[in-house]
Amino acid sequence: MQPDSNANTNANAHAIPSDATPARTPSRARWRALAHSPLALPLAGLVVVSLLMGLASDNFFTVSNWLNVLRQVSIVGILAVGMSFVILTGGIDLSVGAAMALAGTLSAGLIVNSGLPAPAALLAGVALAVGIGLLNGILVAWGRMPAIIVTLATMGVARGVGLIYSGGYPISGLPGWIAWFGVGRIGPIPVPVILMLLVYAVAWVLLQRTPFGRHVYAVGGNEMAARLSGVKTARIKLAVYAISGFTSGLAAIILTGRLMSGQPNAGVGFELDAIAAVVLGGTAIAGGRGLVLGTLIGAVLLGILNNGLNLMGINPYLQDIIRGVIILLAIYIAREWR
Repeated sequence: MQPDSNANTNANAHAIPSDATPARTPSRARWRALAHSPLALPLAGLVVVSLLMGLASDNFFTVSNWLNVLRQVSIVGILAVGMSFVILTGGIDLSVGAAMALAGTLSAGLIVNSGLPAPAALLAGVALAVGIGLLNGILVAWGRMPAIIVTLATMGVARGVGLIYSGGYPISGLPGWIAWFGVGRIGPIPVPVILMLLVYAVAWVLLQRTPFGRHVYAVGGNEMAARLSGVKTARIKLAVYAISGFTSGLAAIILTGRLMSGQPNAGVGFELDAIAAVVLGGTAIAGGRGLVLGTLIGAVLLGILNNGLNLMGINPYLQDIIRGVIILLAIYIAREWR
């Protein structure tokens, strides 16, 4: 008996769509994953704001302007890395700006007044900032004190110590080579930008490729469940505040090189900019959700806003209002999106 050629033809005809459907599925899945990624809204915001600023200023989309934007956001961007670790655990660190100022002031004072070699003085400043972070971590993790109160207190203490140490005046007279950290270049790329990108690369590896990173997310997602699963939650909290202190110390080196002095009043409001960068980058303020790459996008977004508004000649006081409204709108949209 001969096989039915029409039946075979029909079977093959019906097989074509079933074979073709899976080929389209991965593409749809990737788009769906991107749409629900924590990076989706920050990227969309970055594109929209960049286009608006580009339409408002002919000089916006130039290489020199973008390098200038990245250079300007490098300090806040580095502070925001440490803030990301803290916020991912459900904490907050309001002391980063004051810790940065104190670290820079101490380093300058040790060089100018005590005659300590500059490399050792800079390392001493970083160590002091890490110490402030460790103190925050101990009080939050083992003292079980609210992070916002602890870091608000250490912010005031650090600021006061810096003013007492310096007499309320900048400490200048630093070796010329320190300026390399603040205004130097490697090829066409500013050194602060390179340092910032290196910090983000290390942070990405820590959060995405190590057990420590998984524990950070676990603590922020559900601390009790993480503890019952064997995660040393107190040690994780101590570590993230120490990381925040380290990034404050590194930012202090860049700021000291940029200003060529130790400024006890530097960094006022930087903690708020760092928090804004983290939140704009899609990290949940309650912890447990977010990506450090989103923080980088958030920091660049803040820098673009500042740069674009300056190029447009907007009144500085009005700029504060515009930035505040945009941040509130971004947080509201992210809340509804989730």
